[in-house]
Amino acid sequence: MLHTKIIDIEKDKIKTSTAEAFIKSSLYGASIIFNGTVRNINENKEVVGITYDSHDKLVLKSFDEIYKETTEKLKIMDKAVFIEHVKGYVELGETSIIIAVACKHRDETYVLSRYIIEEIKKRSPIWKKEHYKDEQSKWLKGNPIKNEKI
Repeated sequence: MLHTKIIDIEKDKIKTSTAEAFIKSSLYGASIIFNGTVRNINENKEVVGITYDSHDKLVLKSFDEIYKETTEKLKIMDKAVFIEHVKGYVELGETSIIIAVACKHRDETYVLSRYIIEEIKKRSPIWKKEHYKDEQSKWLKGNPIKNEKI
């Protein structure tokens, strides 16, 4: 069971309650909700917000591929996975990504959640521009889009 979505922060909100409702089931004995939030310091610069941009179709495709890999590589068959990432400007302390997982056993949930976030960071075409207290901003180094068919 998989849910993926890019949330345009100008039109909608990212909500932990939506993730919690999606993964809630008596089929599973364990669940984890990971909230990635904007932190105040990066590389010794005081951050006040981040603008996220993405290639939405390829991001959703990468989320789906990562989900499918968890069955093959991690051998976790019975699972619920919820992934949402924002697009647009996010202020300090606000959520930029939610990954919620539910599995039969707690060890599976930890492994699954960690695998998903690490693979998203490596492979998904999501870029971020940090905004600093001194009113400067900078696009951070990201991952290039590979020559893929959409």
